[in-house]
Amino acid sequence: MAEYLVAALYKFVRLPDFYTLKPKILACCAEAQVNGTLILAEEGINGTVSGPPAGVHALLALLREDPRLADLVHKESTASEAPFNRMKVHFKKEIVTMGVPGIDPSQRAGTYVKPKDWNALISDPDVAVVDTRNLYEVAIGTFAGATDPQTTNFREFPAWVQNEKEALQEKTRVAMFCTGGIRCEKATSLLLQEGFEEVYHLEGGILKYLEEIPEEDTLWEGQCFVFDQRVSVGHRLAEGDYDMCHGCRHPLTEEEKLRPEYLPGVACHRCDAQTTDEQKARFAERHKQMELAANRGEIHLGGSRPPIHKNQTPILDD
Repeated sequence: MAEYLVAALYKFVRLPDFYTLKPKILACCAEAQVNGTLILAEEGINGTVSGPPAGVHALLALLREDPRLADLVHKESTASEAPFNRMKVHFKKEIVTMGVPGIDPSQRAGTYVKPKDWNALISDPDVAVVDTRNLYEVAIGTFAGATDPQTTNFREFPAWVQNEKEALQEKTRVAMFCTGGIRCEKATSLLLQEGFEEVYHLEGGILKYLEEIPEEDTLWEGQCFVFDQRVSVGHRLAEGDYDMCHGCRHPLTEEEKLRPEYLPGVACHRCDAQTTDEQKARFAERHKQMELAANRGEIHLGGSRPPIHKNQTPILDD
């Protein structure tokens, strides 16, 4: 079975002409058979793409032709099935939305910590370890002893910092992490603005840690939620065993799929009471069309992205 190469990337860098990059990116992806989503903003680029290895590398080479993106770092993994069904390039105010004016990680951010040095840092009792991801991500895996802010989206993180500022300052240092590095990097910029002095973040995020750190040495517990149809990954970035509710996008265990509220492609126990009969009928029809397309050996584009409900995170929050 052919494997798809998945590349997750981001970079905080000043791109005042970001809108001019879209045509060449789409042209390259169409020729290279690459799908996924890229977000462009004045503060940089963020996204995840997938396709044939040669095609993904062609896109990365194109991006790095821009001197501002010459040192663009990406993380690779593989998938047995196509994680994305089409290519999208979006323009946004921020490549990851925090909503706090004046935050610029390209000018001021915390100190990177390599995966090989992360265990020692977070094992120090004088270090506050903070998971900057959302509660449905934290629910399936996090670092032992990490604080969960219980946020439903990254825009809630600044308010959490204000509420917990005194408690965080009781520690001498703060170490933060997220899936691929983008949220925790922006979070360090926020904390520095708030007067914290020693702020650290995991370079390459959880994905790089899981790729590099042997399972016998890990401080990671569980699996890592990812923003594509793989749903989760484990050590060495092997595909996990979670499924996804297409009604609310929460990860689901096999046990949760046995609950009476679960209906494939429609709803689960978390969102069953929050969706109307009209929405359920629409989701059910979409799921039916996806199955029919799969039986024909085709891809149903309407199934490329599950619905997003109010207060949930965009698919490329990280």
